[in-house]
Amino acid sequence: MKLLHKSGIRKKHIIIAIDGPAASGKSTTARKVAQRLGYTYIDTGAMYRSVTLKALRQGVLDEVRRFPENIADLLQEITIHFDGDTVLLDGRDVTSDIRDNRVSREVSFISSLKPVRDKLVEMQQELGRQGSVVMDGRDIGTVVFPDAELKIFLVADARERARRRYAELVAKSPEGSEYPDIDQLEEEIKRRDRDDEEREHAPLKKHPEAYEIDTSSLTIERQVDSVYSLAVDIQKRGR
Repeated sequence: MKLLHKSGIRKKHIIIAIDGPAASGKSTTARKVAQRLGYTYIDTGAMYRSVTLKALRQGVLDEVRRFPENIADLLQEITIHFDGDTVLLDGRDVTSDIRDNRVSREVSFISSLKPVRDKLVEMQQELGRQGSVVMDGRDIGTVVFPDAELKIFLVADARERARRRYAELVAKSPEGSEYPDIDQLEEEIKRRDRDDEEREHAPLKKHPEAYEIDTSSLTIERQVDSVYSLAVDIQKRGR
């Protein structure tokens, strides 16, 4: 399938898969690349966070730890939709709620459950089936779309990722809110890295064909430029 741009040049629809650990810059980079290309951005991390938020709100987390198969009951009645940058869980805006630190602490566990991954991978594949999407997560290039035309793997130093997460919490939290310090956030990030890399189902790993980009000392603009340039090269070759 090809798209006719204003210039008259036909460019191929492609899928861009961006993977990497927590706070490596995946979401911001993916969103801005999608904007520049006129593509749809799909935040798969927000989908796993939405499931986690629902488990927390329904008070079933302890039960699911004892009986992981019971997560299937929650999945039967869940809906997750995107309206631009707004995340809707069962029809309600949870865009800010899913970034709560409680959700961040528990999302690796929920993401490790096979019924959750199977359900969300099916949803993600349906969302990206027509191409012209930028999708970020931890298993997009290895499980969801292993045939994606462009696969990116972002990495960054754990301390730098902790600084980013701290700045995000400060910026988004109401004045007077309490949140972890940078040292605590760094430990949480390292623990989540281990959880993501060691989980049984769809662990975090780099696809052999993925371009690795270390974002530790890169501005968002440079990250976006790097991915955008790779995407345009692939589009040109696929005319």
